[in-house]
Amino acid sequence: MPQEGEQSLPLVRSLNSEIRVNVVFCNRTGRDVRPLWIDYRGSPRSYDDIRPFSGRRMATYVGHPWIFRDADTDEPLKVNCKELFVPKPSGDGDVHVNITLPVDSLKDRALYAVRRLVRPEDYRRLEIARCLQEELENPPNHLKDLQRINRRVEQHLLEDIQKREGVESQETG
Repeated sequence: MPQEGEQSLPLVRSLNSEIRVNVVFCNRTGRDVRPLWIDYRGSPRSYDDIRPFSGRRMATYVGHPWIFRDADTDEPLKVNCKELFVPKPSGDGDVHVNITLPVDSLKDRALYAVRRLVRPEDYRRLEIARCLQEELENPPNHLKDLQRINRRVEQHLLEDIQKREGVESQETG
């Protein structure tokens, strides 16, 4: 437990593990992909980009989370259809990890296209709703996404604890 005044570690972080896992990160997109390992303090550590439609073999460890981003825009990508990849024990073979584009809403795809075509200083000149201008000014950010994932994990854990406490009180009551 953190002492008073100390900040607690985020839930999404690497755990000490000596169980090695050989992975092949397979970029199934037409974009350069930036792998980000989440270190022991919950901070993302960038690795060399993976070129479109290529892969990279590397060693990681059980309990070491990874996220993947578009190297140019920092947009989140999916890894085995999820936001986060956390290796599990795999035996001797390579674990193939597929990095793909997310299925976004039409609005998100439009924001992506506008960000690629229009300079940020010109967003307010566009004849679109103010809320869309504000969203354009708030581009994807892996740190914000990691905080969101941490909040979601924390909420899930709290809900599990509340369910268990409810079951235990019914059993004793």
